[in-house]
Amino acid sequence: MAKQRSHSSFRTIEDVLSKEKEFLKFRESIKNYNIVDEFSKIFPELSEIAKAVKVDKKVLFLSVENSVWKSELNFRKNLVAEKINIYFGEEIIKSVKFL
Repeated sequence: MAKQRSHSSFRTIEDVLSKEKEFLKFRESIKNYNIVDEFSKIFPELSEIAKAVKVDKKVLFLSVENSVWKSELNFRKNLVAEKINIYFGEEIIKSVKFL
């Protein structure tokens, strides 16, 4: 005989997605998408010169307007990573690379 579930044993989709290990890669993909999507909110001053392209293995890839800005941002890449990590409240980015 099948076991009947009460309403209290049901979990929300949010609870399942946020806690089950089977959805770990899904959660990481969402975080990576959010970083790219919110880059211009975190760095409005860079919106004209740099664009977040992707995040892979905690590395943020930026497309930069020209080599002068690429060089300048290369000196500040640790600050970029730190500001993103503070914004999201966890270590999401370890390094920044330029395309």
